[in-house]
Amino acid sequence: MLLSKALVFIFFLPKLVVSSSNNNFIFNGFRDANLSLNGLADITSDGLLRLTNNTKAGLGHAFYPLPLHFKDSSKSNGTILPFSTTFAFVIQTKDDDVSGHGLAFATSPSKELTGAFPNQYLGLFNNISHGSSGNHIVAVELDTVQNMDYGDINDNHVGIDIEDLKSVTSHEAAYVADEDGDWKSLKLVSGKPMQVWIDYSAMDMQLHVVISPLGVPKPRHPLLSTKVNLSAIILDDMYVGFSASNGAATSSHYILGWSFSLNGNMQALDSSQLPFAPSLGKKRISPLLMVVLPLVAVLLLLLSLGGIMLILKRRKKYAEVLEEWELELGPHRFSYKDLYKATRGFKEEYLLGVGGFGRVYKGVLPSSKLEIAVKKISHESRQGMREFISEIVSMGRLRHRNLVQLLGYCRRQGELILVYDFMPNGSLDKFLFDKTKSSLSWSQRFQVIKGVASGLLYLHEEWEQVVIHRDIKASNILLDCEFNARLSDFGLARLYDHGSNPQTTRVVGTIGYLAPEISKTGKATASTDVYAFGAFLLEVACGRRPLEVRSIGESPGLTDMVLECWKRGVLLNAKDPKLGNDYVSEELELVLRLGLFCSHPEPTSRPSMRQVMRFLEGDAPLHLSPDRLSASVSASSYDYSFDNVILSYPSIADTSTSARGSSMEAITLMHSDV
Repeated sequence: MLLSKALVFIFFLPKLVVSSSNNNFIFNGFRDANLSLNGLADITSDGLLRLTNNTKAGLGHAFYPLPLHFKDSSKSNGTILPFSTTFAFVIQTKDDDVSGHGLAFATSPSKELTGAFPNQYLGLFNNISHGSSGNHIVAVELDTVQNMDYGDINDNHVGIDIEDLKSVTSHEAAYVADEDGDWKSLKLVSGKPMQVWIDYSAMDMQLHVVISPLGVPKPRHPLLSTKVNLSAIILDDMYVGFSASNGAATSSHYILGWSFSLNGNMQALDSSQLPFAPSLGKKRISPLLMVVLPLVAVLLLLLSLGGIMLILKRRKKYAEVLEEWELELGPHRFSYKDLYKATRGFKEEYLLGVGGFGRVYKGVLPSSKLEIAVKKISHESRQGMREFISEIVSMGRLRHRNLVQLLGYCRRQGELILVYDFMPNGSLDKFLFDKTKSSLSWSQRFQVIKGVASGLLYLHEEWEQVVIHRDIKASNILLDCEFNARLSDFGLARLYDHGSNPQTTRVVGTIGYLAPEISKTGKATASTDVYAFGAFLLEVACGRRPLEVRSIGESPGLTDMVLECWKRGVLLNAKDPKLGNDYVSEELELVLRLGLFCSHPEPTSRPSMRQVMRFLEGDAPLHLSPDRLSASVSASSYDYSFDNVILSYPSIADTSTSARGSSMEAITLMHSDV
C-alpha cells in the first residue's frame, strides 16, 4: 500500500529531469528548478520562467547553472559536439501594436552577460560588444521590434545571430503544415504558446531552426537552415539559456518548458505537464460604475480643491513638450519623469559639471539601473527644433568605441535634455589641470590621443554622413572606467545654428582652438576640426592650454612656444613638467610636431585625420622642419577680429557682457568657463 502511494506521488511530480552527466536535461515547468537568474527574470508560483515583466527598458537572463563541455575531447581539432534544444514560450503584450524587443536562446561564455543593454540589444550585447569577434555568443532570436540599423526584415521574425545583432539569416515567423505543405504565419506576440527546435549537426555544420504552435508535431521543413562552422565561435565550456528585453514598450516573456541535449538524444517536452501563461482578459466596467464613478470624481474635485492644486502642480513638475512628429521617433525619447527620478530631481549633489552647452548630471534609470549622464540645455527658440531632433536621433546611430553613446532625448518647456552613457572618470582636462587629481602617465595620454584621432576619423570619413565636431578640446574628451577616450558633444553646436537668425553667422568653438579661417568664413569644416585637434595635441603633451592670458596686452600662444623650442633644438623642453622622465621620446616628439602640423594656418596644408592616424600608428613618417612652419604659424597668432563674435557662443562668454567690453575681458571670461 505504501509502495503504491509512493509510486503515485512520484508519477505526479513535475517532470524536472537533469541527467547525471549534465549534458542532457529537461524542464517540464520550472517549479523548484535550479537556474541562474538575473535582471527581471524570476520563476512564478505556477512554475513559469518569466524573463521580463512590464518594466520599461528592462532585461532578464535565465541560464542553466553549470557550464557544458561543447568540444569533442577525443579530437585535437576542437570539433564541436552536436547539440539540440527545444523550448515552449509565450510572449504577452498589453497592446497588439507595440511590444518589447523579444527573446533569444543563447550559448555564452558567461551566464551573467554583465554590461548587456536592454532595448534592441536583447540583453545579449551592448553598443560596443555587438559585432565583436571576442564575445563568442551564438543566439537564435525571436525579434518583435524592427530595427533597420541591424537589417531586421520586420517586427515578427526569427533570426540566427553569430556574435552580432545582424542576423546571418532570418525569416518571418511561420511554419509548414505537414498535412498540406503550405506556409502558415505565426504572430510571436499573440500570447499563444509556441515551440522552437534548434539542432546543430557537427558533421555537416548545419544549424536548423523550426517553430510551430505548441501541440503541433515538429514540422519536417525547417524555418531557417544555414551552414556555419561554430568551432571558432563556441569555446570548450559554454553556458546555455535565455535572454529577453523591453524598451519603451513592454512585454512579458515566458518560457513554459525546456529540453537540451549535447551529443545525445534530446527528450521531448510533455505538453500536458507544462504550466499555463496567465490570462490577459480585459475586465468590463459595469454600466452602474460608469455612471457612479464620474459622479464620485466630480464630488471629490469639488470637495478637494487643495488636492486638485497638488495634482496640477505634480503634472507641471513632469510636463513635457511632445509634438505629433516626435511619436515616430519611438524609444529614442525618454520620459521626463524617468529622468527626474534618475537624477533625484536634478539635485546639485548629482551635478557632474557645467559647460557651454548646459549642466550635466549623473543618473541611474530606476527600471534598468543603467548609469547615465543627463545634459540639460536651455533652448527657448523652437525654430529648427524638428530638424535638430532628427539629427540627434540620427547621431544616436553612431557606433564607435571612442564616441560617447547618445541614448536619447527629452523636451520640456524651454529645455532640451540629452541622455548619454555615463563615463566614470569624467573629462580629460581635470587630469591635466586639476591639481587635486593624479596626473596621467605618458602611455595613458598617448592612448587617449590615438583614441580621439580614431573617433574623429570615424566622424569625418567612416560614417554614412560627415559629422563636424566644432569644439575639440580636453574638456570635451571623457574617460571611461579604463581611461579610454570618448569624444562628447559632437553635433551639439547645430542646436545654436538652428536657433539663430538665418541672416547672421554664429561662430562656435573655443578661443585657442579656432582655425584662423573661421574669422573670415564663419564656417566649420573637417579642416577646422583638424586645427583644433592640433591644439589639443599640444595641450595634452605640454599640460598647458592653447591660450593663457597672463596680463593685459600679453597673450602667449602655446603653438609659438612649442615652435620656438623646436627651432632651438630643445623640442622636448615643451613637455608637461609633470611627466618627469616617464615618457617615450619618439612618441612625444611625434605628438609635438604633429600638433604643429595640424595647427598650420593654411587649411590646405593640414593633414586629414586619416593621415594623422597613419602618423600615430607609425605607418607613415612625418617629415616636417621648424623653419618651414615658422613664418606661417607665427602669422596665425591670436586674431582680435574674433572679439566681435566671442559673445555669440555661450560656452566662452557671459551673454550679459556688452559687446563693447574689452577683448581681454572676454578672453578671461572664456577661461573662467573652461
